[in-house]
Amino acid sequence: MVVVYWLIAAAVFLAAEVLTLGLTSIWFAGGALVGAVCAALHFSLAIQIGAFAVVSVLLLLLTRPLAQRYLNSRTIRTNAESLIGETCIVTESIDNLKAEGQVSIKGQTWTARSVADHILIEKDQMVCVEKISGVKLIVRPL
Repeated sequence: MVVVYWLIAAAVFLAAEVLTLGLTSIWFAGGALVGAVCAALHFSLAIQIGAFAVVSVLLLLLTRPLAQRYLNSRTIRTNAESLIGETCIVTESIDNLKAEGQVSIKGQTWTARSVADHILIEKDQMVCVEKISGVKLIVRPL
């Protein structure tokens, strides 16, 4: 009967993973399956729980980084995120202290700020987008 409880636990962990897609509970489903195998072999409850814990932690530590690397490598940046790393042209001189500056990128005009307050960037200079802060592009001169 304990085998059924482990299988129910594995199903609950799998369902939680399907709902969240966060790569957090799938590892515990694997541990629960090992717990079910231990129960089927009539090991004590302490051994079942220990096997569940050890396998879950090992799966989490050994396979999660690989899975995240594989899944994140296929992520495509969209919308504003796609501007990071792009080159653009300054259409209004950028001066952080005066809260001034604009750039043109992909046919759009964006408010822009320099990566550092002491860096002034003149009109018609080429810059690279470092990051996005709210609705402003943070740029550095090329």
